[in-house]
Formats: sequence, C-alpha cells, structure tokens
Amino acid sequence: MFVSTAARYWIDVFPSVCREIRGWERAARKIPDPLLRAVALKALRDERGNLEGAAAYAAFTPRRYRVDVARAVIAFQAVYDYADALSEQPGSGEAGIRRLHQALLVALKPGVSHLDYYAYQSQYNDGGYLTCLIDKCRAALGSLPSFPIMELQIQRAASRIVTYQCLNHQGPGMAHDAFACWARRETSPGADLRWWETGAAAGSSLAVFALMSAAGQAKLETAHVAALDCAYFPWIGSLHTLLDSLIDEREDTITGQHCLTAHYASREEAASRLQALAARAAGYAESLPDGGQHVMILAAMASFYLASPQARDPRVRLVAERVLTALGVHALPAMHVLRARHAVRRLLQKRD
Repeated sequence: MFVSTAARYWIDVFPSVCREIRGWERAARKIPDPLLRAVALKALRDERGNLEGAAAYAAFTPRRYRVDVARAVIAFQAVYDYADALSEQPGSGEAGIRRLHQALLVALKPGVSHLDYYAYQSQYNDGGYLTCLIDKCRAALGSLPSFPIMELQIQRAASRIVTYQCLNHQGPGMAHDAFACWARRETSPGADLRWWETGAAAGSSLAVFALMSAAGQAKLETAHVAALDCAYFPWIGSLHTLLDSLIDEREDTITGQHCLTAHYASREEAASRLQALAARAAGYAESLPDGGQHVMILAAMASFYLASPQARDPRVRLVAERVLTALGVHALPAMHVLRARHAVRRLLQKRD
C-alpha cells in the first residue's frame, strides 16, 4: 500500500501542491502592508512542510477530486499558519486573535459573508490575500460530493482550533488556567488524558483534512464521519500537536511561547505518554473503515517530525524512539523517505 499511495501522492498530488504554493507566494508578495507581507511569506516558507503534509490526504481521494481536496487543505492550512504567525506578533490581544481565526470557520462555509478579520489589528491592508485563501478553500469544498453531510463535523473541528489558538496564544498565568479549565471540560470521562493532551488534540488540523478527504467520496455514511472524528479527536490530533511541540520546544523556550510538552515532569514521562498516545492513535486509525490509509497517514505524520533535523536533539531522542516503537513497521518506509529527503536538502544547501 505504501508504494501505491506514495506514487499517487508524488505523481498526482505533489505537482498541484507545488503550483498552489507558488501561486500563494506570488499573492503574498503583492500584499501592500510590509509587515503582513513579511508574515505571509515567512509562514509559507517556514511551514511548507505543513502544506505538503496536509495535501497527502488528497492521495486517498478519488482521482477526479484530488486536485480539489489538495486546494482545500492547502488553503485552509495556509490560513491557519498565517493567522497563527500574526497572533505571535507583539500586541496581539485575545479579541484580535479570535477575530483573525474566525477566518478558519468562514473558510468552511461556502456562501457566507466575509468578516473584518483585521478588526482589532493595527495592520490590515493585505490586498485581499486572506479572503482569497478563504474563497479558494470554499470553492474547492463546494465541489466535493459529500461535503454537505459532514459540514457540521468539520465546523466543530475548526471551532476547537479557534478556541485552542485564542487560549494558547495568551500569556502565562490566568490565560493558561483558562486553557486548562477548557481542555479538562473537553476531555471525555475515562480517556485518561492530561489536560494539555486534550488541548493539543483541539489544535490539530488533521481532523479537518481527514473529513475534507472523505468528502470526495460519492457515497459516505454518517457513521463513517463520526468514526473519523472520534479517531482524530483526541488521539491522532493529540499526537500530532504534541510532536510539533516537542520539535519546537527549544525555540519556544527562547521565544517565550507556550510549550505543551514542557508540562511533563520529565523526559521519561513525556516518552511514556507519547508512546501510549501513539499506540491509541494507531488502534483507532486501524478501526476505521479505510483504516490502512489512516495508519499510513499517522505514520507519515509522526515520521515528518521524527525524521527532521531537530529530532537529533538528545532531549527528543527518547520520545522519538518510544513513538516509533509504538507505530512499528508502519513508520519505517516514511522514515527512510523523509531522512533521505533531508539528506538531499543538506547536500544542496552545502553546494549553495
């Protein structure tokens, strides 16, 4: 399955991914405001891996809808990365962060009027960049045959992201107390999750992408939609965001950003908890009607982080070993491919 899926991604999906990203880079360069332009371009450059990874879900969509799914997930993730980067700018208040992230909800509602996303921002002249991203996402979603039956589920997933972003971007103290209280309320009884593990799941965009990909199927049962949401929230989504936090831990410490994995008492506890999450995530992925595809996505997502140069940090190594143990042979092909890709990039950088 890995070989055939990889072929679909690199042959059918990846070329359109590159075209979409180049198009958004051209649009970002035309943003009149210099700060917004710089933030947009940096987000596209630094988070390119997020965009490419999101588009992997298009490889599991019927061929006629692969381009539409790729467009939708790339535009949605680009909105997420852009809003996230702007929220980290000095002076970003809770009202501004919340209004900016409403773009994620509007991006999932074809036909709904745009908001003033910069209502609480000092910079606002983006030349239509953000609304173009939203409209591209909505247009692509509108063409998918099963989108109407899962629109509410996707909205719920996006609403969790908005709340996560608003609470997570606030400073320490009372704001983190509010984050913890909210995440505890979102934790299902008996789930045995720490509050920051549930919070991490809320911040993941993978549930949105899984639902978008499924929307490309002509006949989709509501039970399938519910099963997808249960697998991704909290299990797969939690592992996703915590691995991202783990890889960024050193940078977050330097910049003063909230680091979710820093809540663990030790490296051993972090390794044990993420190993358990990886095992639960794999189990839920396997239980889905198209479980093989989601296990592959899960393994590829984990490998994306654990094959990165940051994963060579001794503080990350123990967690990486435990997570890869939990995922077993599923992660081996993706780890080989991604490590080779990083090696090629290092060689090209040395030549330059």
